[in-house]
Formats: sequence, structure tokens, C-alpha cells
Amino acid sequence: MSLIVQKYGGTSVGNIERIRNVARRIASYHDKGDSLVVVLSAMSGVTDGLIDMASQITKEPNKREMDVLLATGEQTTVSLMAITLTAMGYPAESMLGYQVCVRTSDAFGRARILDIGKERIKELLDQNKIVIVAGFQGEDQNGNITTLGRGGSDTSAVAIAAGLNADVCEIFTDVDGVYTADPNVCEKARKIHRISYDEMLNMSSLGAKVLQIRSVEFAKKYQVPIHVRSSFNEEQGTMVINEEKDMERVVVSSVTHNKNEARITLSRVPDVPGVAAKVLRAMADAGIIVDMIIQNTRRDNLTDITFTVSKTDYDKALEIENKIGETIGADSVTGDPNISKVSVIGVGMRSHSGVASTMFDALASENINIMMISTSEIRISCVIEEKYTELAVRTLHSAFELDKNE
Repeated sequence: MSLIVQKYGGTSVGNIERIRNVARRIASYHDKGDSLVVVLSAMSGVTDGLIDMASQITKEPNKREMDVLLATGEQTTVSLMAITLTAMGYPAESMLGYQVCVRTSDAFGRARILDIGKERIKELLDQNKIVIVAGFQGEDQNGNITTLGRGGSDTSAVAIAAGLNADVCEIFTDVDGVYTADPNVCEKARKIHRISYDEMLNMSSLGAKVLQIRSVEFAKKYQVPIHVRSSFNEEQGTMVINEEKDMERVVVSSVTHNKNEARITLSRVPDVPGVAAKVLRAMADAGIIVDMIIQNTRRDNLTDITFTVSKTDYDKALEIENKIGETIGADSVTGDPNISKVSVIGVGMRSHSGVASTMFDALASENINIMMISTSEIRISCVIEEKYTELAVRTLHSAFELDKNE
């Protein structure tokens, strides 16, 4: 018998028939004697529908009340699942975030989990009940309902698994695992059977949509094995685990891409201490996350500062930097929203040379110009023109021989 935490995404519970299918899968685990905590997202489309209704009232709805509103999506799903399992003859009980004592910060819409209350869940498990928990939500120190941001149910599930010291956290979604590239872009992409926490962290931060990055951070910190698999078949998926020695045999394990990128350049600014700080502090004060940063030195004590932001923040960031440019004496402030980022990732890069040159040669062979470069111990990212994204992914996938079967 095992203690298993499962999470099912919105597509997996998108309608009543799918809820029944998931209930049957849950019941099969219970029949084997496993103890189960099941974390659910809202049914697909429900959260967007709630946001749309609020936006019809005002363009800037109160953030606290938005969290109260959005939490109803998961409340609906967990109650329907508990009703379904109970009707099938299985002991199930639904719980909302505050009932589980998911303690969070008070940053409405993007709260961080601070602590997980385990006692109530353990009491129900000791009664042989299947515990159905609303993901994505929690409670701050003042008793307010909070939400964790998009993909937050993944984080809820892994945090609960860590708190309970579960044997595994199974993330059920509409894909059957983690792939070497997006299968919708690269038809030769292959499913990866095992991947390290660090590789998955980089993939999540660089465009892969399979797992929410904070869930992987939790998993790595508390050593929670994650099994990413499909809710529509019984196949084994991808295990996200500690790095193993045989993982180093593969230099590059995956290629990712992200089209939600834009870049901003402040040209010919004074090359003196404090200028870059002013440029980037303005982004931090506006709550805009800056990714890649490049500074190019010119003659006459002048420099260019270029950085990337998400495309959704581009207009706001450009407006802010135009004002900053005036105060620091920039010659011009320009932007480009038609870019993307492609990355190669692999723990084997630590002990192999020539990865960068292979990447640059492959892109050059297709006449794809590199605008910006960023590296880490197990990742190399390049900013390119958005129109070349799919070609770049396929080219790099072949260049690092990811097309080949393991």
C-alpha cells in the first residue's frame, strides 16, 4: 500500500463524463489499498469564464474579491468528484484550501504557500476516506481566500505530497509525459522516461507548459517524486526525480521554446554606475519580471542596455522605459515584440564541451540570426526572430540527435 497524491487538470475533469472516468481511476487505486489525496483544478474554461464575467463589470476588479470568485471553480469540481465517488460506493470527502489549512502569503492572485496543515487530511485517511482537495487556493493569515496563480493546482498537489511525505505525486494532464520538444512543433519529439528536477525546472521556466515551475521547486526542495502522465490512458509517463548518473550520458535532453517574449533596448546611455540599476529598478517597481539582460559598451563612455520581458508586459514596460530614458539621457528607446526564445537543456552539459558551438552552428545553417544569448550550467538560450521558432526547434532537436530512439 502507498500514500499517493494525485492531481487532475481542468481538461481531465472538463465535463461530467470525464469526472466519472477520473473517479473510476481513483477507485481502482483505492481498491488496491492505496491511500489517496486527490487535488483538482477547475473544469476547463471555468476560470476564464469567471474572469470574463468580472471584466464585464470593471477592467480592474478588486484582487481580494477576484480570489473569492476564482476559488469557486475548484469548489465545484471537488464537490462533483466527491458526489460521484460516493454514488459509486466509495468513501470520499471534499475539502477546500482553508479547510486543509493551506497557509499562504497575502499576495492575492499570486500567493505563495507557507505551510500545509496535515492533521485533518491524516484524520480522514485514517478513516479510509479518499480526500478530494481543491487546488489553486489557500488562506492567508487574516482568513482571506487566496489563489496561487495559473497552474497553482500543481503546486498545491506537490506541497501536500511534501507535507504528508507521500510516496509519489502523480500529475495527470492531457499529455502523457514530458517530451524532448513540443510534439505540436516537432513531430519527432520523444517522451522522456526520467528527467531531473533541475532539467524540469529549466524546461518549465523556458516555455514548457507541462508543470508549473513552483511545483517543481517544491518537489526538488522536499524530494517529492513526480509522475507526469495522461488521464486518458494507462501508460507510464515521465518521472521527475533526483539527478542520476546515467542521465549524464545524454548531453542535451530537451529543446524548449517561448514565444511570449519581447525585448527593449535603451541606446547610448551614460556608462556610469547606477544607470543599469535605474533601468531595471523601474521594472521591479512595476512588478515586471526581466529575463535576459545584455549590456554593450560603446565609445565615449556610452553603452546600450537590452533586456527581455514577457509579451504581455511589453507595452507597459516600453512606456516606463521611455520615461526612464529621458531621465538618464538615452539616445533612444526601442522595442521588439516579434521575438522568441529557444533553449537547449541537459544535465550532461556540465561535463561536455561544444554544446554552444553545436547550437550556434545549427541555427546558422538555417540562416537564423541570434539576437541575445544566455547560459547556465545546464542550459543555453538564444533570442531569435519569432517567425523562425518552429524551424529552430526542429533544427536543434536533430542537431543534438534527440530524434533518435533511446
